[in-house]
Amino acid sequence: MYQHIMVPLDGSEIAECVLSHVEMIAHDCRFPPRITLIRVVTPLKSYSGSDYGGLTASLGAEQIERLEDENVTTAKEYLIKKVGLLKAQGIDAEGEVLSGIVPNALEVFAERNKVDLIIIATHGRSGISRWVWGSVADKILRTAKIPVLMVRPQGWGGAG
Repeated sequence: MYQHIMVPLDGSEIAECVLSHVEMIAHDCRFPPRITLIRVVTPLKSYSGSDYGGLTASLGAEQIERLEDENVTTAKEYLIKKVGLLKAQGIDAEGEVLSGIVPNALEVFAERNKVDLIIIATHGRSGISRWVWGSVADKILRTAKIPVLMVRPQGWGGAG
């Protein structure tokens, strides 16, 4: 049924709760899908209007570039481990590090790579926390042109 599943991960245990669902779907499909684990690294210059803006303004271009390279390296290392766990179970998996604003980068990747299902965790934020931080999962749900499976971590009460 599904040929290419995209799984956005942010490095948190909450986001990783989707992996057991990914495993079940991959094993239950008659023709196992390709799984792409995604980690989006937001460039530091994107934070100019936030609390990080003061930090990035005080850093030189070389320091910003070094920090961004470290973020990309960390993201790649993280994905290598998670992809390895899926491959050890016979699942066709790969990892991809993207750069940009998270919801936008995910949407572009999904469209360009013919993704036909997105599986994403919801962090369960509510109230002020949700208003301040927004919800990547909700943005994906509202804008995606393909099915989205949102997974709430077991035992998560939804308080933010």
